[in-house]
Amino acid sequence: MKNTQELLDILTLKDIGDNNFNGISKDIGSPNVFGGQVLAQSLNAAYRTVSEERVLHSLHSYFLEAGSLEKPITYNVQVIRDGGSFSTRRVTAHQEDKTIFILACSFHKKEEGYEHQMPIKKDIKQPEELYSWTDMLDQFGDFLPKKLKAFLSIERPIDFKPVQIANPLDMQDLPPVVDVWFKLKGDQVDLSLAFKQQILTYISDYNILTACLNPNASVANFGNTQMASLDHSMWFYRDFTFDDWMLFSIESPNSFGARGFACGNIYTRKGELIASVAQEGLMRPMKEK
Repeated sequence: MKNTQELLDILTLKDIGDNNFNGISKDIGSPNVFGGQVLAQSLNAAYRTVSEERVLHSLHSYFLEAGSLEKPITYNVQVIRDGGSFSTRRVTAHQEDKTIFILACSFHKKEEGYEHQMPIKKDIKQPEELYSWTDMLDQFGDFLPKKLKAFLSIERPIDFKPVQIANPLDMQDLPPVVDVWFKLKGDQVDLSLAFKQQILTYISDYNILTACLNPNASVANFGNTQMASLDHSMWFYRDFTFDDWMLFSIESPNSFGARGFACGNIYTRKGELIASVAQEGLMRPMKEK
């Protein structure tokens, strides 16, 4: 995938009737289906069963099995409730006879109310001051570990610019914090709020578990640690556009028992809080053979 339109093509499912939808997968450099893709495709299915007046405000999900890149995924949407203000949906993702993912999500009609938000970090480096993943590959590719170089070489519809860049050759423990600017590649098309939320959900599964790995980076890395998303929750607040860079500000309060927990906020460059994310992931040290 090289641009926003190619990402939308992957996220937009085929309606096969009776609230069932089929989707295909795209390799992003991991052996299994990317969790963010399954999340976003599930939202695409759920949104297709909700009236246009209602907007997603939260989702809660569990990854049950690793998805195969070679098999289509079928999403079944259950209409749990359509109340006066809220609509609730449950989505189950299957590959053949195996359930790989479940999602519960809630939609809310637009209402006026009180308002506040946590501010964006002060004095944070701006995207123009930072290297993108592509820049890092071009500048340091010959010195990067093989797995990291292969991951960065995959074409993506998103540019990522990490604020903190760790030297993979100078392994040392780091604070449990990750700040990453991101922006969609290519010309921006006019997107509905539903599609913007689906794309943001897709992006939210990138980078988040890195914050869990940082405090043990002197001994742990993506090459010697089995990592996978276990669950994923999001809360959506305000409408937004992808016209400029956005900041995903992440921290990890805890890792223990081969699991790590991380949470974060997504801001526009102007400092508007758009969404919050929470995820627990597997962090299993690999035994040397």
